[in-house]
Amino acid sequence: MWDPLRNHENLQGQKGPGGPQRPTGNRITDIGNQMARGHYIYVDTSFGKQGEKAVLLSSDLQAEEWSCLRLVYQITTSSESLSDPSQLNLYMRFEDESFDRLLWSAKEPSDSWLIASLDLQNSSKKFKILIEGVLGQGNTASIALFEIKMTTGYCIECDFEENHLCGFVNRWNPNVNWFVGGGSIRNVHSILPQDHTFKSELGHYMYVDSVYVKHFQEVAQLISPLTTAPMAGCLSFYYQIQQGNDNVFSLYTRDVAGLYEEIWKADRPGNAAWNLAEVEFNAPYPMEVIFEVAFNGPKGGYVALDDISFSPVHCQNQTELLFSAVDASCNFEQDLCNFYQDKEGPGWTRVKVKPNMYRAGDHTTGLGYYLLANTKFTSQPGYIGRLYGPSLPGNLQYCLRFHYAIYGFLKMSDTLAVYIFEENHVVQEKIWSVLESPRGVWMQAEITFKKPMPTKVVFMSLCKSFWDCGLVALDDITIQLGSCSSSEKLPPPPGECTFEQDECTFTQEKRNRSSWHRRRGETPTSYTGPKGDHTTGVGYYMYIEASHMVYGQKARLLSRPLRGVSGKHCLTFFYHMYGGGTGLLSVYLKKEEDSEESLLWRRRGEQSISWLRALIEYSCERQHRIIFEAIRGVSIRSDIAIDDVKFQAGPCGEMEDTTQQSSGHSEDLNEIEY
Repeated sequence: MWDPLRNHENLQGQKGPGGPQRPTGNRITDIGNQMARGHYIYVDTSFGKQGEKAVLLSSDLQAEEWSCLRLVYQITTSSESLSDPSQLNLYMRFEDESFDRLLWSAKEPSDSWLIASLDLQNSSKKFKILIEGVLGQGNTASIALFEIKMTTGYCIECDFEENHLCGFVNRWNPNVNWFVGGGSIRNVHSILPQDHTFKSELGHYMYVDSVYVKHFQEVAQLISPLTTAPMAGCLSFYYQIQQGNDNVFSLYTRDVAGLYEEIWKADRPGNAAWNLAEVEFNAPYPMEVIFEVAFNGPKGGYVALDDISFSPVHCQNQTELLFSAVDASCNFEQDLCNFYQDKEGPGWTRVKVKPNMYRAGDHTTGLGYYLLANTKFTSQPGYIGRLYGPSLPGNLQYCLRFHYAIYGFLKMSDTLAVYIFEENHVVQEKIWSVLESPRGVWMQAEITFKKPMPTKVVFMSLCKSFWDCGLVALDDITIQLGSCSSSEKLPPPPGECTFEQDECTFTQEKRNRSSWHRRRGETPTSYTGPKGDHTTGVGYYMYIEASHMVYGQKARLLSRPLRGVSGKHCLTFFYHMYGGGTGLLSVYLKKEEDSEESLLWRRRGEQSISWLRALIEYSCERQHRIIFEAIRGVSIRSDIAIDDVKFQAGPCGEMEDTTQQSSGHSEDLNEIEY
């Protein structure tokens, strides 16, 4: 159970009824009886105005084993204020991090109590749970919490003995639905079993009965909470199917994009007792588990379900290949990792280019290694070489991401292509190719694929004719489980900003033509500024437009207040300083209530045509801000840009010397304590 929560700011306790509406109840979740006897805590417009926040903070917690945090809540609003509803946010605050991790957020109004289930991965680090209510528009806006509970185990596990049913919900159907069975519940139409948990009439289980089926293929679905942390292992449950009846009992997964995948089906009715099912379950990204029963008529009998559990090990007799995202990815800084070529000669070569004004460096840091297919020196048109990735187990969905840059070709089409090569060496399928690309810009590609057989990813560079050949660069290949679009549904990583959606939590001292601007593509002035952002090549970055400023004028971008904690922090970001008149880029630390600012890092003058990575390690035990300050140089060719800012707890693990970028124009203060 939770330690008692301390009341911060405006959250108030009140005994029901009053405040939020009593729950109406449904076939799955009915906590109305508990509400009549219990208390809840709430905030509404009688305590604050629109946009004001109320915060609850737990005492120190620790999850040495995998745990599930459940929250029973309700958000209410008036019909005229649906455009700006109230919002409930739940954060995790680790003792060594200066920012809070957003785990979950909700703003959908409801006339009944709802349940949120959040998986907490096991960790030895202490943390606090922070619950934030933000009031929306309208005179009747309110947010209420009835129960907060953390228990050991996985959120998809359930024995159906508690009223909240572990957050499982029934997808309502006019004719067939999942009901709670056992206990004092009786059904006159079917002879239902005793539950599996207690093996008596005291226990409970879920069941669905065909007695009200009116149409062919009537379907009932029982839907689990959405997983909120990556997990893989064996999902087990007990079930009963009434013998000799016409029904189909299946288990599906469904991701946030709505994609279904069947992972199990009952192949026989089984015996009259409870049957154990064990299913390999892999959830690298958020997904639901759906227990589905399809009836072909009113004589389909019943299906019962109980004691769903999960173990992070493979099911018995499971020998499938394991997938490792680390083994399948490479930034080519040390070697080719687990990638290889099929022949000697002109093909992919691992190269490093010193930062200069004419050739872009690698994508990882601007100073490191990448692969280059130099097709200029081929003797005949055709594929130059094949770069093979490691073997990938079949029947899994993968997201392939990589960065590429094209130089010299007159026609871009098919200069770089990606194939899926099945290991029986029979089937070879092209899944992606370059259609059009700006020259000399690192572009990101994303490809989602799934094949039934073990496969390898193959990169090929094509030279169509002797007179139209060029260079193809490749870097930062990653292969992860799941759909590439799944990450778009996740909360933004804490302490990170790519500027793709907005300026995140950064603010400016003043906002005018001479301040920092968010932009995509090239800057307006030639021979200065980046051609594209660092994240994807076609996204957004922050920059100063020198033509709107005078020599020596400053633009300052401020982080939100960061909590002071003991230990070291690592700030990484990418910067772009190209142009003959480039001025100064500095990073400062400003502690709360101090007028003085401490210099952490600085670069002066033109550095490279590439995006370069900066790493800054610092310590600060007081609340503070980080300030990015750009100063315009002597000419309009003085645009300065930053992108992909990231704050991390702990020291910079791979601190590199970045002083070689320009002679006499770098000032390193990489390890400073305040």
